Amino acid sequence: MQESGTMHYLPNTAAQRAEMLRTIGVSDAEALIERIPAKARLGRDLDILPALAEAELVAHIRGLAERNAHAADYACFLGGGAYDHYVPSVINHLLLRSEFFTAYTPYQPEASQGTLRSIYEYQTMICELTGMDVSNASIYDGGSALAEAALMAHGVTEREQIVVSRAVSPLARQVVATYCAGPRLPIKSVPWVDGVTDLDALRKAVSDKTAAVMVQYPNFFGCLEDLDAAAAVARERGALFVVAVDPIALAVLRPPGEAGADIVVGEGQGLGNHLAFGGPYLGFFSCGKELIRRMPGRLVGATVDRDGQRGFVLTLQTREQHIRREKATSNICTNVALVALAATIYLALMGKEGLRKVATLSTAKAHYAAEALGRVPGVSRRFDAPFFKEFVLRLPKPPDRLLRALRKRKILGGIALGQFDRNLRDCLLVAVTEARTRTEIDAYAEALAGVVG
Repeated sequence: MQESGTMHYLPNTAAQRAEMLRTIGVSDAEALIERIPAKARLGRDLDILPALAEAELVAHIRGLAERNAHAADYACFLGGGAYDHYVPSVINHLLLRSEFFTAYTPYQPEASQGTLRSIYEYQTMICELTGMDVSNASIYDGGSALAEAALMAHGVTEREQIVVSRAVSPLARQVVATYCAGPRLPIKSVPWVDGVTDLDALRKAVSDKTAAVMVQYPNFFGCLEDLDAAAAVARERGALFVVAVDPIALAVLRPPGEAGADIVVGEGQGLGNHLAFGGPYLGFFSCGKELIRRMPGRLVGATVDRDGQRGFVLTLQTREQHIRREKATSNICTNVALVALAATIYLALMGKEGLRKVATLSTAKAHYAAEALGRVPGVSRRFDAPFFKEFVLRLPKPPDRLLRALRKRKILGGIALGQFDRNLRDCLLVAVTEARTRTEIDAYAEALAGVVG
């Protein structure tokens, strides 16, 4: 708050606090929180250190950071949507340039050609990967991208039902459920068989009320879905076909656009962005050109100025509820341009051959790891379906206990699946990227044999 040239912050005297309470109409500070149950309150003062000198503060923060287990110190086999791919050092060198690091939404094209150009290149690369016509300027993460696809399908078809395979990431499905709760869109879940969507159950679930059929490719278990068959089911009933993808896999797998997908979304963290303890991440969103005006988010386009020089502008801003709120296709309020820029640099740096190399190394090492870990007595692959860089192991002992033992050996062994599905409570999801070495994989197999035995 600013008044008469003086900046006022939070009240710091008893008189100021009393004045603030009188202004908002309460007798004391306790009245502000009286509706919060006592059991939800801390009940003591915060354990905060006194003011520290800079050197002491840096040492304290460093000590806190060192308590985290991170991929630089551990062999990381975690996956489920976030992957430890190698991030070339040049990406950070470019991202930390002030013109990128401090840039905001490029509403003024005459002052934002660099940012607009980078977003345009990002959109182009996403379209090339997915086989779709258009891509927006990015969305918060893969889960929200899938949820936006559900709302978009509802808006396009004016139908009231979403059909989602249970082989789609359970975390992304939770986001879809949250988004669909507002407009009260019912969600039908389709079971999986041997790690892939049960197509017979899918046919029974899809009806003339279905707005979208959603699958993941590769799916949450790392297995490859039959996109052509799933697309045919959606098309037969007039529903939109939505595919969530791993962009790295698309360097070697057929693009969903060629299989009849209407909307292709996904998590782009693996494209030049570190795990970063969970974010910020990157959601990409692409679709056919006939759906362009229903697409959420922003779209950068190329044009020419009055002198015939090529330039870039915000062509569509279909989400701009602050301009025409009642006609907005979405209330997403921004994009993650800096994270998308990292993906753009990564894709440009790697090129087609480099990205294909990352994908082939990842799948080769994953299959080597599956064989090595599968030789441990009592350990076996849960599914027989073809997989890309993730696979599910069935273990003879509780996965949580084994994961704790592996962490003591500096190995992040994977994700226990019992938290998502009780039928998989003896199973572990393991991801292997090109960053894992044969030595690390062999060490994992040896350590697993030790803790199982």
